[in-house]
Amino acid sequence: MTSNLSESHFAANTYSYTLQYPVRDCVERLAQRGFREFELMMYPGHLWPAHTDKRARRELKDYLVGNGLSVTTLNMPNIDLNIAAATTEMREMTMGILRQVVELAGDIGAEGVVIGPGKANPLFPMPKAPLVEYFHQALSQLVPLADDVGTAIFVENMPFAFLPGIVELLVAIEQYGDERIGVVYDVANGHFVKEDVCASLKLCAPRLRVVHVSDTNQTLYRHDAVGLGTVDFAPIPATLREIGFKRRPILEIIANDPDEALELSARRLEELGWAIVSQV
Repeated sequence: MTSNLSESHFAANTYSYTLQYPVRDCVERLAQRGFREFELMMYPGHLWPAHTDKRARRELKDYLVGNGLSVTTLNMPNIDLNIAAATTEMREMTMGILRQVVELAGDIGAEGVVIGPGKANPLFPMPKAPLVEYFHQALSQLVPLADDVGTAIFVENMPFAFLPGIVELLVAIEQYGDERIGVVYDVANGHFVKEDVCASLKLCAPRLRVVHVSDTNQTLYRHDAVGLGTVDFAPIPATLREIGFKRRPILEIIANDPDEALELSARRLEELGWAIVSQV
């Protein structure tokens, strides 16, 4: 089932394709379905810095440019890594991989790299102050590097992070104080932690670079197709217009049949007025 519903309105995240397709094949598949902008997930066998040499990076960038396609962001699943880990060894390993991701983003022309602030032990977390310090230490390495290679760092609100809410995340970013740092607001993540999504979007508007869209309920954390959860998507387009956000929202849908889930989500969002958000 092929459709152009999404051609000028949404970007596609490749999460659901990471186990099936190398990134070039995945992007070609999605481009045939009308997508022109992408968030590429970092995953071995899909796209991984250590497995992508200079030639492969050049070829991927040439393919994207030659076909009028673009990469908004590179994104780590944030399951294996932790910039706020208690152990020095884990933080160092995490930073080593993230630096490689940032360099890859610069090489292929991605606008930004999505990171989380880090995770705490859910049973016995360390005090907040050292966690914030580890987060800031990571920013001190990643933000200048990103600037040097022509990309940027975007921090996302994540329920499993030690700063799950947008207010506390923004406080930590403002404490660090670098205007180059952007924010990714994930609608499902915000809804899951019981935030007012529209109010949260207004709060992060000055730094907002990316909006992730998927559905979830508030009991079981999901990134489902739009309509399968309890997110109220109807008022969000008016909020995005109010704050002047004109980028393609990124459909970050995780599904067994991602082609169908992306098309279904795009269609339902368009029925709710999302088609007029993007003006790129």
